[in-house]
Formats: sequence, structure tokens, C-alpha cells
Amino acid sequence: MIDNISWLAIYPEILLLVMACVIALVDLGVHSPRRTVTYVLTLLTLAVVAVLQGVYASGGQTFYGWGNMVVSDAMGNWLKCFATVALMVTLVYARPYAADRDMLRGGELFTLSLFALLGMFIMISGNNFLMLYLGLELMTLASYALVALRRDNEVAVEAAMKYFVLGAIASGFLLYGMSMIYGATGSLDIGQVFRAINSGEIRHQVLVFGLVFVVAGLAFKMGAVPFHMWLPDVYQGAPTAVTLIIGGAPQLAAFAMTIRLLVDGLLPLAIDWQQMLAVLAIGSLLIGNLAAIGQSNLKRMLAYSTISQMGFVLLGLLSGVVNGNVDPATVENAYSSAMFYVITYVLTTLATFGVVLLLAREGFESEEISDLAGLNQRSPLYAGVMAICMFSMAGIPPLVGFYAKLAVLQSLVASGQTLYIALAVFAVIMSLIGAYYYLRVVKVMYFDAPITATSVSAPLDVRAVLSVNGALVLVLGLFPGGLMSLCADAIVRALAS
Repeated sequence: MIDNISWLAIYPEILLLVMACVIALVDLGVHSPRRTVTYVLTLLTLAVVAVLQGVYASGGQTFYGWGNMVVSDAMGNWLKCFATVALMVTLVYARPYAADRDMLRGGELFTLSLFALLGMFIMISGNNFLMLYLGLELMTLASYALVALRRDNEVAVEAAMKYFVLGAIASGFLLYGMSMIYGATGSLDIGQVFRAINSGEIRHQVLVFGLVFVVAGLAFKMGAVPFHMWLPDVYQGAPTAVTLIIGGAPQLAAFAMTIRLLVDGLLPLAIDWQQMLAVLAIGSLLIGNLAAIGQSNLKRMLAYSTISQMGFVLLGLLSGVVNGNVDPATVENAYSSAMFYVITYVLTTLATFGVVLLLAREGFESEEISDLAGLNQRSPLYAGVMAICMFSMAGIPPLVGFYAKLAVLQSLVASGQTLYIALAVFAVIMSLIGAYYYLRVVKVMYFDAPITATSVSAPLDVRAVLSVNGALVLVLGLFPGGLMSLCADAIVRALAS
């Protein structure tokens, strides 16, 4: 018998699944080339789900359902709320682009996006190895199909094949690591795995062997070096609308999955996985920033930027435990700074790709940095939004990217460990190097002569959402306290359960 708590834990997922199926059926009768009915139904569904998740998160309650396979807590509900809003914004930006490229011949863009979001939800709320893996596969399979949505585009199909092959290898790594830990602990339940490891009765070598494969699988999903090889090719090859779908909200799900596995389940092995995360963070910051400097393609540059930004998230995740000691204040500071960082990164990414999608027109992709030349003369508003995003990613005050970096660096320095302080110094140096390629984009927009006199136009909904998106990057930088407190409270409630 299924109790009410079990149903309560997955109401949003059930609603999302039902509506994805309903929208797919309704779309069969839609003949409009812009799929207006499908689009509106999708946005309404996402709006209801976002509100529902926000209500759940505001309540702050934690409960488990379906035999402890899923958990509903403040951290998960807020991340699901933000992921839903991110997908809403993405679809608003993507619709004109997709319509111009005949990607709306059917409603696949909308239904596959909903199924990908459902996979993210399962990843975020999974409290069992099988649930986490199920959510991951649902999200990635939908993502593979989205990348190949332009079936007549050779570059997109090639990117989808690379994504599929490398994604399958990474999923194999993760599944193999989970199976090793299951074999050692005798359980797939994350809570029971934690208790079994904490008992000290399991051979450490077996656990570390499985841990290596788990961390490798997580690193691939986050795009961390040396498991980053798919990211630049997929970002560049996928249709820009799909690039934003796979580069935005999924980062929130990857962060949540990392917390569920490494913190909720494998915290007694923190000394081991912290060393692995440190290596991944150093490689991501170094390779991401240096490789981005030589890029002329904007999407490829943003891919390497993502790699470097994930390096900062990893720094926040590794600074929560000091010498095997779990201090509640240190844990809260570290993991909340990482959560704040990934949320603000997604916010900035949405606005960045929103401008790129806005500048693209039928037969022209606007993928090269040189395509932004003289944008300020053509549209001061959109050039301003792009400049705000570039300054934020570079970590220049008073934008939200500066405070996000500062929060992570503070968590490293507050540990008092020489290694962590050295990592903070290294991160600052890499950020200074990274500022070059961000400021180059600003220079091109404001100081280069425009290559075309074509005016920039966009539908009202796109202009409104993009303006609000850009303003939030500035406002949250000036007043970061509210979101930071929300992240801290969510982390405390999630770990206390």
C-alpha cells in the first residue's frame, strides 16, 4: 500500500509526467508552424510546477517516500523550482530561433524538454542509487535527442553522436562505481550506505575503488577536466537553443546529485573524494581558462568558460570537511556557497545565450565573437545585458558573479588549511586570466565597427524576459543576502535530515 507521504513526495514529478504526455498528444492536432498552443501549454505547466515546488520549499519540511527512494527537502525543492524557471526562460528565448530553423515541425522540442526536466527532478530528489541513475538516464537520453533535433544538419548530428558515445561511457563509469559501493555495503539506499561506511567494518580499498568511478561519472556530467572533452564540441555543434537547454538547468541537477552521493552517502570518505575534487578543480580552472583564450567561436568559448566555472563549484564542495572533521558551520558555509554559485551561474548563462539567440536570424547563427562587433551601436540594451553577463562571469563587482566567487573563496580561506588557501590563491589567478576572454567580448561589442547595419528585433516576451534576466544579475550582486540565506537554510535543513 502506498501512503500519502509517498504521493506527496512526487506530486510535481507526477504532474510533469502527465502534462508531458498530454502536451505530446495535443500537439498532434496543432498545425501552426510556431506551435503556439503547445508552447503556451508547456509554459503554463512549468509555471504551475515552479509554484508548487516553491511552496514545498518554503515549507522547509523534509519527508521520504516510496520506501525511502525519494526525498523531498528544502534544497531539492528550491533546486527543482530554479531548474523549472530556467527551462521556462530557455523556451522563451528558444522559440523564435527554433521556428526560423524548422525545429518546430513537431512538438518534440517542448516534450523532450519536459522529459529532460523530469529526469532532473528525479536526480535532485533521488535517495537511492537506482533512482539517481534512472533520473540521469532520462535526462541524458532526452538531451541526446534534442541535440540531434535538426536532423538535416550534419554538425548537430555529429555533436549528438559524440555526446551519446561519451555520455554512455560516463554513465558506465557511474553505474560501475555504484555497483562496487553496493557490493561493499549491501544497500542501494543512500542513508544505509552512509551508516554502513561510517561503521568502519567495510574494507576501505573496495570503497575507494568504487568512489573513483562515481566521481568520474559526476565529473563528466559537470564538465570537469579531464572529463570535459564532450562539452566544447556539443556546445558548438548543437543548435544554440539546445545548447542552452543542456548548459543551464542540468547543472543544478548535477550539483544536487553530487550532494546526494558524496555528502549524504559517502561523507565518511570525504578525505578521499576531496583530493579527487581538488585535482578536478585545478584542472578545470587551468584548462578551461587557458583554452578559452584561443577560441574565436563564441559558443565554444562559453563551453570552456563553463568548465572553469565548474572548477569554482568543485572548490566549494571540497571545502566542507576539514581533516575529516565535520563542523556544522564549515559545512553550511561551503556547500551553501557552492549552491549559490551554481544557481547564479545558470542565471548568467541564461542571459548570455539569450542574447546569442536574439542575434541569430534565419540563415545566420551569430556564433562567432566577431558577429557581436558594434552591437552597442545596433542595440545598446542587448549589448548592456551581454556586458553585464561577461563582467559577472569574470567576477567583477558589483555583479553577482563577484559575490559568488567571493563566497567560495571565503569558504576555502575560513578552513584555515594551507592547501585550501593555496587553492583560493590559484583560483584568483585563474580568474584574472579568465577576465581576458570575457573582456574581449565587451571590447568587440563596444569598440569594433559593426559588420552589419541590420537592426536587432525580438518579440515582446523575449525582450521582457531578457531585460529582467540581465537586471537580476546586477540586483543579486548588489543584494546577495537573500539568495545566500536561502541556500544556507536549504543546505542546513537537507543535511539535518
